[in-house]
Amino acid sequence: MNNIIEIKNLTKKYGKNRGVEDITLNIEKGEVYGFIGPNGAGKSTLIRTLLGLQKQTSGTATIFGEDIKDFSTKIADRVGYLPSEVYYYDGMKVKNLLKYSASFYDRDCSQRIIDLAKRLDLDLNRKIGDLSYGNKKKVGIVQALLHSPDLLILDEPTGGLDPLMQQTFFDILAEENERGVTIFLSSHILTEVQKVCNQVAIIKEGKIIEVNNVKEMSEDNYKKCSFELEADHDASEFANARGVTNFKQEGNDVSFIFKGDINYLISIIAKYQIKDLSIAEPSLEEIFMHFYK
Repeated sequence: MNNIIEIKNLTKKYGKNRGVEDITLNIEKGEVYGFIGPNGAGKSTLIRTLLGLQKQTSGTATIFGEDIKDFSTKIADRVGYLPSEVYYYDGMKVKNLLKYSASFYDRDCSQRIIDLAKRLDLDLNRKIGDLSYGNKKKVGIVQALLHSPDLLILDEPTGGLDPLMQQTFFDILAEENERGVTIFLSSHILTEVQKVCNQVAIIKEGKIIEVNNVKEMSEDNYKKCSFELEADHDASEFANARGVTNFKQEGNDVSFIFKGDINYLISIIAKYQIKDLSIAEPSLEEIFMHFYK
């Protein structure tokens, strides 16, 4: 089986309110798959539906070939889940919470817990109620990883982590992926998706609007263009040109994102006297804004 997750025309509505609509995605074994969109776009709704925490309105989905309608111990045993917000019993010690979590799996997770806690600088003897938001997120990370799952589903996983700890977390993900773990990661932070994912789906208002390879999105399809005019000119013609978004002009400095025939772009640029010109690969965040404009 090549596809670890298969989603076909999945819709989840909350009465008349939008959740997600007509989602179709395939996530192959060993992929690090990014699911990006701003808060409220439907990322958590899709994840909770996949995990059987809520029922879909229509459509189908499978994990490891098993229908999510019958989300079972068989699936759960192979999945590690990190929600965007983690809530625990404040009076419990970290080690007791993780020991309790490990008791659901038919394997010894004790050394794995110790190793992960050390990597993440997490004190196992502290009470949950005494932890900062970032340290509670570390508990969630260990909880998701302690049973060495085959699939990781991570919803906004880096919230609360400082930059150094984020890098440690990404290193752990890379190691997990190296041993064959499939990773499905939702985020609204585009730089982290660009850093760790090889495939990406962009969601807007509950619908998938683009699915692509991260490298191809950055290198092949989009260009970040900027130039300096020789004299004061209104370059607003670019704002209405085909394939142009994120147009800005400040004095003689002009910038925008372009997708399309580069010869068409050059034909417009040639109308102006230009002092300097740059055409480069945009960041994923700049591409993302192209879809949301």
